[in-house]
Amino acid sequence: MEPSVIIAAVLSIVNTSRLIVHLFQNQMQRNRARRQRKLREYMNSERGIELSQSTGPRTVEIMVAMGHVDPVERRFWARETSTDWWDRIVLQVWDESQWLRNFRMRKGTFLELCELLSPALKRQDTRMRAALTIQKRVAIALWKLATPDSYRSVANQFGVGKSTVGVAVMQVAHAIVDLLLSKVVTLGDMQVIIDGFSAMGFPNCGGAIDGTHIPILGPEHQGSQYINRKGYFSMVLQALVDHKGRFTNINVGWPGKVHDARVFKNSGLFRRLQQGVYFPDCKITVGDVEMPTVILGDPAYPLMPWLMKPYTGALDTEKELFNYRLSKCRMVVECAFGRLKGRWRSLLTRSDLSQKNIPIVIAACCVLHNLCESKGGTFMAGWEVEANRLAADYAQPDTRATRRSQRDALRIREALKASFQSERG
Repeated sequence: MEPSVIIAAVLSIVNTSRLIVHLFQNQMQRNRARRQRKLREYMNSERGIELSQSTGPRTVEIMVAMGHVDPVERRFWARETSTDWWDRIVLQVWDESQWLRNFRMRKGTFLELCELLSPALKRQDTRMRAALTIQKRVAIALWKLATPDSYRSVANQFGVGKSTVGVAVMQVAHAIVDLLLSKVVTLGDMQVIIDGFSAMGFPNCGGAIDGTHIPILGPEHQGSQYINRKGYFSMVLQALVDHKGRFTNINVGWPGKVHDARVFKNSGLFRRLQQGVYFPDCKITVGDVEMPTVILGDPAYPLMPWLMKPYTGALDTEKELFNYRLSKCRMVVECAFGRLKGRWRSLLTRSDLSQKNIPIVIAACCVLHNLCESKGGTFMAGWEVEANRLAADYAQPDTRATRRSQRDALRIREALKASFQSERG
């Protein structure tokens, strides 16, 4: 082959390579410009700025007119999913029994809840996303709390993304705690509560206290502290309830390994009861002993002048009568826990939320419990059966009795025992 031909071929290859490189660089510049343009538009949309309101044509519109860029139709990021089930079936067709079975509350209570939470849940549409309505976000959260369903299952049910379910649950839970906890989980009319417990057999009683364990996944750090006496990871919910089983004080977040008495001693409720400022000053005389307003607990709690607990060990008829009266009234807190978990079944299975978020969700469920109870919400018989089935995998740990007591507390308990016996006689 002639040298001139070889040289010509090499030059042709070099020129072709230069052309390819040039075209590639031009394409990279166009792509970079397109990304920067989209980023500017996104930032403007997030700030709520409508560019179409500015004077004169936009730069992008001028470039399109000149043929420098191709017009691109803006689309939502989220993939299109069907919402007909929620919009056309649940909201328009479902009757009260269907609302109760699936959302654990009547439709009227649901709409009232949405109205109460609206100040914290209002969202605006952006040019990139259409915001979910308040009603739909609350419905997603309630469905997830009321069932042991997975996030994906709930997402498919409502036609949203899996991550949207997790976001909705925490948004609604935070809104409930921020807006409603201090208003709903609180002491009501004390005289009504005292009269209620008195009618059940125990005088001058302001509430019943107990703790329950909520199953969780093993935390990454200090996991052994969360293993309770039954061998599974849990978080403790301590609650004081009134005569109707409504929560008046809650404390949540302690690891499952911690004894109920220690949780109680480190709570704000203990400090206020010890200082005599939690209940109004309402003392009665039993025999020759002055008795303040008391709360009722099981043997795990210390006997205090303002906390009565059962006798343990060998029991005579007088002690058995005292224990019967106390147990009858204290059962309201165990029933309250049963109804709480029967409504919000997610508390019966291991929560996969973070340690920081689990107490928020548990507290939100307590608020929802009170809301349903105060509205006279029906607790359906089948819920307890389903709750018992789910709870079988996570039995509640036995609590060790606390022996500590005060002399004044012993005198009050003895006076009550004698009073109950004399009434019986």
